[in-house]
Amino acid sequence: MTAIQGPSPMAAKAQSRSSSAADWTPTSWRSRPALQMPVYPDALTLASAEARLRRYPPLVFAGEARKLKAALAKVAAGEAFLLQGGDCAESFLDFSANNIRDTFRVLLQMAVVLTYGAGVPVVKLGRMAGQFAKPRSSPTETVNGVELPSYRGDNVNGFEFTAEARRPDPERMVQAYNQSAATLNLLRAFAQGGYADLHEVHRWNLDFVRSSPASARYQDLAARLDETLNFMAACGLNSATTPQIAETDFFTSHEALLLQYEEALTRVDSTSGDWYDCSAHMLWIGDRTRQPDGAHVEFLRGVRNPLGFKAGPSLSIDDTLHLLEILNPANEPGRIVMIVRMGAEKVADKLPALVRAVKRSGHSVVWSCDPMHGNTITATNGKKTRRFDAILSEVKDFFAVHRAEGTHPGGVHFEMTGQEVTECIGGAVDITVENLTERYETQCDPRLNASQALELAFLLAEQLKAERLQIQRARAAS
Repeated sequence: MTAIQGPSPMAAKAQSRSSSAADWTPTSWRSRPALQMPVYPDALTLASAEARLRRYPPLVFAGEARKLKAALAKVAAGEAFLLQGGDCAESFLDFSANNIRDTFRVLLQMAVVLTYGAGVPVVKLGRMAGQFAKPRSSPTETVNGVELPSYRGDNVNGFEFTAEARRPDPERMVQAYNQSAATLNLLRAFAQGGYADLHEVHRWNLDFVRSSPASARYQDLAARLDETLNFMAACGLNSATTPQIAETDFFTSHEALLLQYEEALTRVDSTSGDWYDCSAHMLWIGDRTRQPDGAHVEFLRGVRNPLGFKAGPSLSIDDTLHLLEILNPANEPGRIVMIVRMGAEKVADKLPALVRAVKRSGHSVVWSCDPMHGNTITATNGKKTRRFDAILSEVKDFFAVHRAEGTHPGGVHFEMTGQEVTECIGGAVDITVENLTERYETQCDPRLNASQALELAFLLAEQLKAERLQIQRARAAS
């Protein structure tokens, strides 16, 4: 374990080796404007919760975060692909081993399909074990003439529409920590204990192909993958002889929105003297909190984890380059993931200029497509939803832009679940507006269900494979 708890004599060294500037401390964000943050009614209760969290063990370790950064550096270089996915917002109520297992399982299935299509390793990054806090478009909401604070995620307040539930409660941060610790424990067991065996994961894919309404479309890809695994086994490459087949690396991430929680879990790495936010391997900044002079950017500039920031249609080129200078002044490969969330109707127009500007600047970034947040609509029955065809359209346009600009479309970022919910419209299962109420279980934004997520992986793998073969033919011709 390469991280230690709490302050130490290494703190001064950590500050001098900060990724940004020597004037950074874990508390320096408190002097900056902090958007989307709750106002706690009891300062003493808040201080008590923060103090306990500072004493608790780290959830992840600095060496793990460095390993993720090295993997993301390969993504930035076009030698790997990033798959990031999981819940819109984790829930205290729905916390169970089955839910964790099912989401992990679908991510593994998607990764195997994408690995075959892309012909490169897939970095698996879950929106898990910490994805609790959510930004909101309004600080309050009104129901039947009653106005209450908006729900901001289970680590802030409750989903129930009552004054008591909606009051921000610092004790929820402690509960979020405990749930995250249990989730990470199970994820590590799944990743390293045989559940992630490549042969088992592919058998799950074959089951999906047989039962999918679009099975004929995926049959060829699944059959070729099966042939590859059988060939490997014939060569003696199996779970018993090759540990890489039976195990996998799996990393965690969440939006670093609740800064009191993030600060309390920030530690000094005992081997390097650098600061790491030990709540997750990677943290990202949302589209509503990426102000260059804001508290969230100030906090994250000083920790050494890989970082992301959302790039919506309102993000200017000047702000993009400014953020890259603040968050990654040394231009470290693997440090920054730009999570593009333009919307299906805007990405083809908005993204090219951004890609060209970053390319000209020489900044190393991982380009990732989030086709969820820009495609949220309200159905005729009042439910928030997303259309499968709009999600797929944004991904395709994202890839087309990078192909045209000569840059690497490094990854995808999905809000999804391992459950067969009915929250997004369309896909081979053909969920309609009328189906939305059958299993509409999200507390925030609509998620792809297990079948839709895996269907999307097969469709994306087809495109990745076609582009890979096109590049190979072009190289051979030259």
